[in-house]
Amino acid sequence: MIKILGKVPSNIGVAVSGGIDSMAMLDFLRRGNHKITALHYNHGTGQYADDAEKLVNDYCTKNNISLIIGRNEEEPPAGVSRENWWRGKRYEFFEESYKGQIAMAHHLDDCVEGWIFSSLNGKGRLIPHMRDQFIRPFLTTEKSEFTLWCVRKGVPTIDDPSNSDTRYRRNYIRHVLMPHAIEVNPGIKKTVRKLLLKAIEKID
Repeated sequence: MIKILGKVPSNIGVAVSGGIDSMAMLDFLRRGNHKITALHYNHGTGQYADDAEKLVNDYCTKNNISLIIGRNEEEPPAGVSRENWWRGKRYEFFEESYKGQIAMAHHLDDCVEGWIFSSLNGKGRLIPHMRDQFIRPFLTTEKSEFTLWCVRKGVPTIDDPSNSDTRYRRNYIRHVLMPHAIEVNPGIKKTVRKLLLKAIEKID
């Protein structure tokens, strides 16, 4: 079951890549009483990026959702992490394009992956529920629930081929470390969920 943490504003920006997570979030929120502005950033990485933009555009047109599209036409500087550079450009677009709160589709699996990696580097950190104008209402929802939602509701999605490239840190954690972590501690998701809820209680 998809769960919401806290209250999602009636007027909300929604960051949408075209992948399962963000498309499930967009479809879930549009079925509630929310006035949505979808925000899509085309990274300029070839056919996949253009196909993702078309998918998001077609979905928003079909469902009468306002959509703002940003496009990158630059190349990352030499010696700079492409992943981090793209992330910075994407957030820059979000901040410039929408002044209200923006929902991001981070989920429990993302939290576990981030917590494992940060723990290996000295101190376990959790993805924040809120930071600046960005909110993450689905941090206690597992990825599998987003996948199930898209299947049941017939929500179109597109998979970024780079998601399987383990040269990227996040993919290595997801595809290599996570299965071993769950084998060692099958209850790790419950553990991180409790940590999340406890951290949010302190903020509230």
